[in-house]
Amino acid sequence: MAEPPTPDLSPATVARVGAICLALPEAHEEDAWRGVRWRIRRRTFAHLARVDPADGSVFSRAAPVPHAVDALTFRSSGEELEALVKTGYPFYKPRWNPQVVGLALEPDVDWAEVAELLTESYLLLAPRRLARLVDPPG
Repeated sequence: MAEPPTPDLSPATVARVGAICLALPEAHEEDAWRGVRWRIRRRTFAHLARVDPADGSVFSRAAPVPHAVDALTFRSSGEELEALVKTGYPFYKPRWNPQVVGLALEPDVDWAEVAELLTESYLLLAPRRLARLVDPPG
């Protein structure tokens, strides 16, 4: 059974993540089964949800967070994926997809890094024609 959308997701965080994602060619935003997601065509490259260790949700079980926090999942691969996972909190590795990485968006998050990670996630899933329109991060 799907979990309800997360009403306590920070509107400011949704707007900030949305501004990054929607700047990418043909990206669109939609409500997810929980939280909000950004997609290229029918493929999700970013998903934002409220994670609370007390609620028992699949997101909370997958994210070792010490307190309720907005968490972002995105795609990564290769050495970068390994490096992010080895970094530990605020990064974490959900079990549902080998390419998915999570990031707890704590107040001191580096938004430039978030933009790079989301752009890379988009580039992993976007058709070549659209990917060529994006300057690679870094």
